[in-house]
Amino acid sequence: MLATSATQTVAMPRAEAFMRAGEQWLLADEPVAAARDFRLALADGGHSSVDPRAPLAQALFMMGQVAEAQELVQQLAAEPPRNPRMCDLLAELMVERSDLISALAWTNAGIELYLGGSPGPVARAGEAGSEVPGAGPLSGVDGVLDLPAGDRTELRLLLSLRFRIRNDLGLAEDSYDQLLDLLPPEPGTETATGLPARTTSASDASSRSTVT
Repeated sequence: MLATSATQTVAMPRAEAFMRAGEQWLLADEPVAAARDFRLALADGGHSSVDPRAPLAQALFMMGQVAEAQELVQQLAAEPPRNPRMCDLLAELMVERSDLISALAWTNAGIELYLGGSPGPVARAGEAGSEVPGAGPLSGVDGVLDLPAGDRTELRLLLSLRFRIRNDLGLAEDSYDQLLDLLPPEPGTETATGLPARTTSASDASSRSTVT
């Protein structure tokens, strides 16, 4: 109601208000209402914290509208990602869909963004000759330590999700896995390998565990 009737501000654009309303509908397990608000955010065209197509795809999958949801995911995968939170959302969505290869590609893109990189479209992640994220030595660790606390937390969650995806795929440890253990610990956190470094709340464990 407020998104429709209130005066938007720089701090709260109308599209972002619709996005937040849609997120609450998803939490309430009301995908039809969520999809409505995500479509309104998309139609508004204003700034929002995440591209509305990402959570809209989640709502559509919940509604059984798989073809439309997959089309949205393919659109996003064909564009260079610029928002690590969107990469995290889509990675978790792909895990829910048991598409671990795509989930891994989205986690790689999100981590690259946090490390200051400019990843190409996720749809091209498997092309011959492309650099494999995490395959080389660690770099930019100092820059990671300078990230705001919230960004470090999100990066740790992405790295942890990636660790579990790679573990389910039977892949060996790489430099991104080492970065997970190098991040400084915070109160109440531990790494995916049991060492201090990542949040392990009950909600996080349930929402970010992969299918084995």
